[in-house]
Amino acid sequence: MAEWTTRSLLTWTTQDFRALGIPTARLDAELLLAHALRVDRVRLYMDMDRPLSPDELAAMRALVVRRRKREPVAYLLGQREFYRRAFVVNQAVLVPRPDTETLIERALVLLPTERAAQVLDLCTGSGAIAVTLAAERPQARVVATDVSPEALAVARTNAEKHGVDARVELRLGDLFQALEPGTRYDLIVANPPYVRSGDLAELAAELHHEPALALIAGDDGLSVLTRLCHEVSAWLMPTGALLFEVGAGQAPTVLQLLAAEPGLTSLQAHTDLGGIERIVEAHGPEPMPEPAPPVTTE
Repeated sequence: MAEWTTRSLLTWTTQDFRALGIPTARLDAELLLAHALRVDRVRLYMDMDRPLSPDELAAMRALVVRRRKREPVAYLLGQREFYRRAFVVNQAVLVPRPDTETLIERALVLLPTERAAQVLDLCTGSGAIAVTLAAERPQARVVATDVSPEALAVARTNAEKHGVDARVELRLGDLFQALEPGTRYDLIVANPPYVRSGDLAELAAELHHEPALALIAGDDGLSVLTRLCHEVSAWLMPTGALLFEVGAGQAPTVLQLLAAEPGLTSLQAHTDLGGIERIVEAHGPEPMPEPAPPVTTE
């Protein structure tokens, strides 16, 4: 039997994944083989004719078996890149997606740089949003809540990994129920469940490996978003703002829900890289203070 090399195994795995209809077949093959060999993808191409040891073949075989069942690559690698940082992920949390970086970009515009800000991240999951905002705005303090203890354990790991655990407070509870009454925040963000229960069977096979608790939100996909819209104004500073991620086609309905709540103004939606209205935004009744002008020296 011919010896397996980096080149031959990459070729075989790519063809196998393509036959299964996996659209990122070559990339997946590279990521899994680099993980099995404990090298980066560049090293694969520097040693294409390197023979694999039996242990390396066994490690790759185990990864391929799992990927053939459409388990997300991020779970197989144990991490996913999000906003230039690597986040630990497992089956307890959703895999962070590039669409959510739209929320981060808008949040960084809204968050002040010259003073401390109080941020609330609801449905934090892996903590990708909370940790990223804390890392990008060192003066901010973030409270992050989730109903899943297992998800909070992952978020805690990520906060520690990126050195922001002193400024990210994790709380177990359903949305605002984890908070002290009367607390208010400068910015409230959320990436809640928003998939309709009837749509799950039609979604990518990988999603069936992710936690349904973080995906499904009733028959219309709006059960959690509706609660957020009805309750958020009680927790928002008068000069504060909110950013919620929503599913495709949901933005008009969510904006209507927010418009019906007294005290919320400046409603708008922001599109993601695919042109889908992905983030809804609203503000409190008082204008947000203008950022201080940059200090210049002659």
